[in-house]
Amino acid sequence: MQGQIMARFQILALMFAMAVSSAWGDFHVEENSLRVTSPASLQGKYESAIGNFGVPQYGGTLAGTVVYSKDQPKACEAFQDKPFKPTESSGRLPVIALVDRGDCYFAKKVYNAQQAGAAAVLVADDRKESLLTMDSPEDDASAAKYVENITIPSALITKDFADKVKDALEHKELVNMNLDWRESLPHPDERVEYEFWTNSNDECGPRCNVQIDFVKSFKGVAQILEQGHYTLFTPHYITWYCPRAFIESKQCKAQCINNGRYCAPDPEQNFDIGYDGKQVVTENLRQLCVFRVATKKERPWVWWDYVTDFQIRCPMKEKKYGPTCAEQVITSLSLDPSDVRDCMGDLEADKENPILQGEQEAQVGKGDRGDVTILPTIVINQRQYRGKLDKAAVTKAICSGFKETTDPPVCLSEAVETNECLTNNGGCWAKGNVTACKDTFRGRVCECPLVEGVQFHGDGYSLCQANGPGHCKIENGGCWEETQGGQRYSACQDSSNGCKCPEGFTGDGLDDDSGCVDINECTEKTRCQCPECQCKNTWGSYDCQCSSGLLYIHEHDICISKKLGGSKVGWAVSFIVLLSMVVLLVGGYVIYKYRLRSYMDSEIRAIMAQYMPLDSQNEVQSHLQEDA
Repeated sequence: MQGQIMARFQILALMFAMAVSSAWGDFHVEENSLRVTSPASLQGKYESAIGNFGVPQYGGTLAGTVVYSKDQPKACEAFQDKPFKPTESSGRLPVIALVDRGDCYFAKKVYNAQQAGAAAVLVADDRKESLLTMDSPEDDASAAKYVENITIPSALITKDFADKVKDALEHKELVNMNLDWRESLPHPDERVEYEFWTNSNDECGPRCNVQIDFVKSFKGVAQILEQGHYTLFTPHYITWYCPRAFIESKQCKAQCINNGRYCAPDPEQNFDIGYDGKQVVTENLRQLCVFRVATKKERPWVWWDYVTDFQIRCPMKEKKYGPTCAEQVITSLSLDPSDVRDCMGDLEADKENPILQGEQEAQVGKGDRGDVTILPTIVINQRQYRGKLDKAAVTKAICSGFKETTDPPVCLSEAVETNECLTNNGGCWAKGNVTACKDTFRGRVCECPLVEGVQFHGDGYSLCQANGPGHCKIENGGCWEETQGGQRYSACQDSSNGCKCPEGFTGDGLDDDSGCVDINECTEKTRCQCPECQCKNTWGSYDCQCSSGLLYIHEHDICISKKLGGSKVGWAVSFIVLLSMVVLLVGGYVIYKYRLRSYMDSEIRAIMAQYMPLDSQNEVQSHLQEDA
């Protein structure tokens, strides 16, 4: 008995060193936005700390009315009725339950309120202090049964704010508020970086069981995100060091490697039975090296396969936990165990291990990240996730970390979010199968689309027009078109952007109520206006008939006789046509003679040029003789 007491004392001393190691940094309380919309005296934004259980609505909001039960203010027992069920008096809004801190676990209060109809729970602090994170009970089997069934969000609020809300409710005022998790996690770009802080120990009680179940269920989603290069995932393992005064102790040697530098608690918290902490920290290091070796082979997602298979094939309770079973799993995943061993290094050497040293440094928070002191912990875009370690809840949290409109397909599935474009097209522009509504995890955006290489332009809400070559093939470029009696007209032209009504129509050319309207050339007297013309309007054109058997000439908008001599106009036209032909013939002949004469002259000059130099030379010689 005394030996066990001493052993437990040594464990407590080691755990104290762990706490001191973590205390070098700062535990960061993750918050969500809480805004009171009524009454006017309370309107404004207030602080609230997200509970580390349940399902925070990352990327979403919740509007509700606050209800406080005076009969069971601390909510430590199950409610007999449903005080938090929406009623007519609350406007049928979801109810946000307000409960007091004290007497039982935070998670117990939230579970009881959930069972009584609450959509969310605010826990009022009972002392004036900085906000803290409400955590779930550790190593409590009875608590684990209800913790895993909490499906609503919760948050802790300050005592001052809670007193103000209670006072307003006391005076019969309706207190409405919005809980907003849209900015709880940063979402700067199209890739999410996240970490999973875990442990290879599978005998640590309910929390170990939760980790094992989570890894198995989340593996598929994680691998899809990683293989699609949507995320950058990194596994981490918490390690501590042994206090210098205990380095040579049996307990420290059993729990640590590298001369007390890197330690893990004894799985059974009993040094006389089962596995030692030294074996746990060794397996933690092995899993880190599996990730590194797989990453070098451009297969980082294999870590999820290894961890899952190791948990199934090498559990502590079957006495298979260790290097022999681990290397069998490594080999089955087409990795070389020797590469993993080389990565792990010498565990007995009295020197630092660069990988585990990096893990200890990573535990200390920087900026908004905060220290990693709760196991397991997920860090998304440098912010610690708060809530249930559940596939759906974590997937939603990761999806909220993507920049809007860059969400991967897995984030837009029905199981993760609601497609707002399915209802009234999200209020965006649409034409046929082309729509400006783009579903996102956070909601929807109205953005003119790119379809088959053709970009639509506009505000996305009331107008989108296609531009560029080929745009008329896609929903007619958003322009007007109509067919009547086998005749089709369109306001879209591939040779130009925008919409323009064809000849015979007037309007803006857009595919709306106005579109293009037929021009009545007869009533507007723009065509068929000669004395002999009889005008009849048709859709997109007109029909002009001539009286007395005359022939209508469309280009000149005149009527002429079908027979030469039939009228003065006919003679005139015939004479003009004949004269034109004569002029053309004469002109052609003159041009022909001119070009022939020019050609002959050029030939004669060329021939004469060959003899002219000889004649000139003789003339010069004869002149010289006369001078002599």
